[in-house]
Amino acid sequence: MAALFLAGPLRHAPLLAVILGKAATLSPATAAGRSGQLVDAPGHFGLLRKASGRVEGSALRDATPEDMARLAFYAKAIGLGRYKLSLIDAAGGGQAETFALRPPFAKGQVWDEAVWLADHAALAVETAVEVMALYGQTPPACLSARIGPMMVRAASRLRAQADQAPAAVRRGPGQVTVQSRRQPYANFFAVEEYDLSFRRFDGAMSPVITRAAFVSADAVTVLPYDPQRDRVLLVEQMRAGPFSRGDANPWQLEAIAGRIDPGETPEDCARREAVEEAGLSLGALLPVAAYYPSPGAKTEFIYSYVALTDLPDGVAGVFGVEGEAEDIRGHLLGFDQAMALVGSGEVQNAPLLLTLLWLQRERTRLRS
Repeated sequence: MAALFLAGPLRHAPLLAVILGKAATLSPATAAGRSGQLVDAPGHFGLLRKASGRVEGSALRDATPEDMARLAFYAKAIGLGRYKLSLIDAAGGGQAETFALRPPFAKGQVWDEAVWLADHAALAVETAVEVMALYGQTPPACLSARIGPMMVRAASRLRAQADQAPAAVRRGPGQVTVQSRRQPYANFFAVEEYDLSFRRFDGAMSPVITRAAFVSADAVTVLPYDPQRDRVLLVEQMRAGPFSRGDANPWQLEAIAGRIDPGETPEDCARREAVEEAGLSLGALLPVAAYYPSPGAKTEFIYSYVALTDLPDGVAGVFGVEGEAEDIRGHLLGFDQAMALVGSGEVQNAPLLLTLLWLQRERTRLRS
């Protein structure tokens, strides 16, 4: 079998270990006549022909057929091609196979390992965990079509690992042992099933039980508030949840909201969504709460804000990203009118209810 040349992200030991399911023994290698490119935010790696170029990488010379099958599965899932090149290493070099984006592709910046490690490595590894969990279960071409949502979910998992809330009353992190994991549905959202046991409060392990979760991205809601005019801006749009439940009126009054994209902070997302959904440039962002809206069944985690914003007459309109079929109408309401909608039951979604009640508590302070 020809040697395998691994460059860019694929030579990162933690990523390669996830892909292969084991640690690999690599040796330094170089591909001459090539230039490495960091192509886009996910950290995809491309190789361009360049007579004077050299790409530093690693050689894997003892790859098994299973190793090659796992690498080929991962490569196809994330959109990499497989092709041949010449390498130079301690074993003398020669022909090798490699995985990278196939030309032509939009050129990015010249490959910089330090940049990739700082900005993309953690997301690449976490995305690979979900991809490789489906090895042997789902065709890689199916995963390629939904790699974007998989990356969004991976970013949410990384955020969950980094942002641990206090545990002054509840128990600290406890033992949960997963016997098996399945993903019976995945597209923009996913459903995951687990056979698991957990450490009970009496110290014993529970029997193995089956639990399922609806997996979605972390999200942001933001309510623009003008303390001088004492008014808020709500948005209205048709929502699939109420429609699927059988609600005769699936149009909902909400705060501005959206999922947090990979590489974004919650604050960045709030400001981007305000432009997309309401044409607004927000002022100071005031955190309301960060929470699971329905932890018994959903992974969704929401960061809610109030944004101090200038809201003159005429600022409300119809907005939305056309490519996402968004049709979003703004409503400029006085604070008392908004609270009357809470009282009448016309406001029906938890983030807006929570945010308006927070604003009711803090309104005097903000207006002063």
